[in-house]
Amino acid sequence: MSEQNEPTRLDEQAVRDALKVVKDPEVGISIIDLGLVYDVEIDAGKVDVKMTLTSPGCPVGPQIMQEADETVRGLAGVKDVRIELVWEPYWTPERINPKVRAYLGM
Repeated sequence: MSEQNEPTRLDEQAVRDALKVVKDPEVGISIIDLGLVYDVEIDAGKVDVKMTLTSPGCPVGPQIMQEADETVRGLAGVKDVRIELVWEPYWTPERINPKVRAYLGM
């Protein structure tokens, strides 16, 4: 693997792009495309992610949150990560990326 000459900038888009690899294993769609990530804040290398799950009883919730944490920690410039599980606003299928919704026939 070759190294890039330019350092990767740690910003909200970089975090969201990285989180696209984290999938809900029950549906096989990224947490970004499902609309589960509500907010990303970065301050001096500390990344706070507010996210939700498709339901409070989601059996794979802990797995998804752990994968999100590990993924963000792997980004250059990250010193600490906090994944906060929130329930407001409550997730609905309307939060799914419109292109993905169309692909799913919704």
